[in-house]
Order: sequence, then C-alpha cells, then structure tokens
Amino acid sequence: MTRRRRPTACLALLLTAACSSGPERTDGPAASGPAVTGSPPPARAPSSTAPSAVSAAPSATGSPPAATRGPSSPVPPPSTSAAPVEAAFPNARSTGPRVRLTPKSTGDLSVRTDGAVIRGQDITGSLDIYADDVTIVDSRITSTNWWGVNLRPGHHGLRILHSTITAVPGEGPDNGGVNYAVSNMGTSSIEVGWCDISVFGNALSMGQGHIHDSYVHDLVPFRNNGGEWQHLDAVISGGGNDGELVIRHNTLLNPVPVDRGASAAVGLFADTGQVSDTVIDGNLLAGGAYALYGGGEGATGITVTDNVFSTRYHPHSGFYGPVTAWNAGGAGNVWRGNRFSDGTPVVPEPSG
Repeated sequence: MTRRRRPTACLALLLTAACSSGPERTDGPAASGPAVTGSPPPARAPSSTAPSAVSAAPSATGSPPAATRGPSSPVPPPSTSAAPVEAAFPNARSTGPRVRLTPKSTGDLSVRTDGAVIRGQDITGSLDIYADDVTIVDSRITSTNWWGVNLRPGHHGLRILHSTITAVPGEGPDNGGVNYAVSNMGTSSIEVGWCDISVFGNALSMGQGHIHDSYVHDLVPFRNNGGEWQHLDAVISGGGNDGELVIRHNTLLNPVPVDRGASAAVGLFADTGQVSDTVIDGNLLAGGAYALYGGGEGATGITVTDNVFSTRYHPHSGFYGPVTAWNAGGAGNVWRGNRFSDGTPVVPEPSG
C-alpha cells in the first residue's frame, strides 16, 4: 500500500489572533502574543508530494514491510472483565479548547511570524507553519487539506495546546481522505498537549516531539488516490529521527477494521531509517492490526512502560495482538509494566 500525496496552494488570507478570557493552566502559554498573519506561499511551490515528516511520516511510496504488518503466531486471549482503569485517561472532557469559539472560514493559511500565538480561533482551513516558536492554543482547526497543522523544514518550537484538530470526511485531497492532523517536516521537537484529534488517517506524524495528555480517536478510513486503503495510525514515526520522541499519558485509539487500512495505535516503522530514542509511557492503546509496532530489528533506545492495552475493539487489543516488531535485544530497549485493561501483563513475542 502506498501513501500518495499531492501539493496544495495556501490562500492569501489574513488571520488575526484573538485573545481569550477563558481560564488558563499554569502550564499553558502566556496570555498574549504577536498577531498571526497569513501570507501567500513562496514563488517556488512545495515538492511534488504532499508533506510528510522528515524522519517521521513514511515515504510516499514506502510502507512498513509486509512481514511486520501481517499476523504472527496466536496470542493467548486476555480476560475481558470490566476496565474502569480506562476512565483515568484523556478523553473529550479533558482535551480541546477551554473557551467558547466562533467558527471562522479562513481557508488554508501560511503562518510566517516568529513567536506568533493563535488563540481562541475556530478555523475552517489548515495551518502551514513557516516560522519559529509558534503557539496554537484553545483553538479548533477543521481541515480539508493534507494536514491540519504542518511544520515546515528549517523551523522549530511549534506548540499545539488545548486544541481540537479534525477534518471533513470525504472532502480531503487524497481521494476524499485527509492524512496528517499534525505533521512535523522539520528536524526539531514539537509539542502536542491536551488536544482532541480525530478523522485524519495518520493523526500525529513525527519522529521527534512531545505528545502528552491528548485524545486521538475516530480515525476515518479511505481509499487513497492509488485506489488502496490508506494505512491508518493514531501516532506514526518512520524512523531516522535525530531527536527524541516522547509519547506520554495519551488515549490513542484506532477503531478502523484491518481490511480498511488499520495499522496501529502507535506505529514505529523503519521506513526512512532506524527507529531510536522513543519513550512510550502511561498511554491507553487500542486497535490496529497490532496496537503497537515496536520499531523492528535495529530499533534502539525504545522505552515502553506502564501502558494499558485496551480490548475495546479486539480481544487482544490489536486485531492480531497487542505488539509486534519488538527488538528485545536492542541497546537501551526497555519493556516494563505494560498490561491489558484487566491487569494481565502484556509480554511481546520473541522476534523472528
């Protein structure tokens, strides 16, 4: 299955960030910031493929090797008793904007002001970030583009906090589909926290960043421009990253059937290089062919601790099982405290 993408042009529109009077968390950004303006795209258009994260999203023609995406030997079924522990994880009540918003049809915007703050906006369109230290907070983005928010190469410091990022099913550019809620094309870390994310096929696409306290759910399957079911992941990294990827205390759900493209709740794939320096800690994972793809042979520095593998979609969390492609012998790899919702330990099968 290939991931096919096409370029789009940003509209030359003006967006002025509005300050909200809603409550603030002490860990949120400052109460004010410079205005955000949209400006036309550069004279030279983006490359002939739509954005995918450098060292993050899988390449346009690459997909995880068939051997790692198929079934393996049977996994003993866990108990299916009630799982009240799942209620402690992020959900629709604990994520998204903390203020009331008024929708604004903006079209697709380019942000080019360093230090810009987009606050209290309900945007119908996407955001393409060509600036450093941009913050998006207490906002909603409803996109029909390839992405909801995209950080361009050479830029850093993007923070997306207390926001909703979603899309309109059937109206995206990939044969009606949409691909990335947040795409990190750069080589620096970005932060996604307390966000409510849905619809996009590969919701959070990055090789380095800090994803925390967020709720990814209700991914929507679609056939891409190549006529194939698009691979779908709540979080995806294609390997080859220079920095660290931290995925901590999120709810990451992939309810899509495997025959319609479901891949993983967290997919660490060596599509563009070796997977390394990744922390997956204290998350609720469910769905996909496997709930977790662990990076495969050659993966190093992967720490997977204290995660709950929910059986809400499949008896083994993922359709084939909770985890595959785990390199138990890789330098710095740690597997500890991972369990099904009823407390049954999750133990990866031996590789090979």
